[in-house]
This record gives sequence, structure tokens and C-alpha cells, in this order.
Amino acid sequence: MIALRMSGLFAAAFAIAYTVAFEGHYELFSYHPKLGAFGWGQEAMRDGPVMHWYGAIATGALVGAAACALAWPLRRRLAPPIWLGWAVPLACVGAWGWLLRGFFLR
Repeated sequence: MIALRMSGLFAAAFAIAYTVAFEGHYELFSYHPKLGAFGWGQEAMRDGPVMHWYGAIATGALVGAAACALAWPLRRRLAPPIWLGWAVPLACVGAWGWLLRGFFLR
């Protein structure tokens, strides 16, 4: 049961961190597929398109893992509620819809 709650904490922290990283351009790295090169942070196009999505996923995964590591000593006394693992990511999906509304409503 504790593992289920910790995975919910990871899901919530990942969703929030991914949303902030992608919207605020705080990606861990950028990937240039034409060059096959990585760069730290958000980089501009070099010789073709640049992909920031991989860096946003990595940022979310790092923050989610850090949240679980910090909460690990408290897992017996202050276990996160089970609903956290689905309610927060669902709210983030709504936030993504709002943030990307200009893309869909052109």
C-alpha cells in the first residue's frame, strides 16, 4: 500500500514539474535530431528542428524521484493520499489544455 502511495506522489510531482518545465522552458536538455546532438537547457535551432520534450520529461522524472526520496523517511507517518496520484495529473492535463488553447483554436 505504501508503494502505491509513493507512486502517486511520483505521478503528482512529475506532472507538476513537467508542466512547469515545459511551459516555463526549464528543460534539462535539448535534442537536435538532425545533428544527433544534445545541449544543456533550452537551446535555439542549430541546423534543423530542436526537441525540448525529452528534456521536459527528464526534468519531471528527476523532480518526481527527488520528491519520493525526500518523502521516503515520512512514508509511515505521513503517507500521501491515494487520490493524489490521479487528481493532480488530471488537473495538469486541464492546465495543458488551457496553455495550448491557442494551438487548437486557431
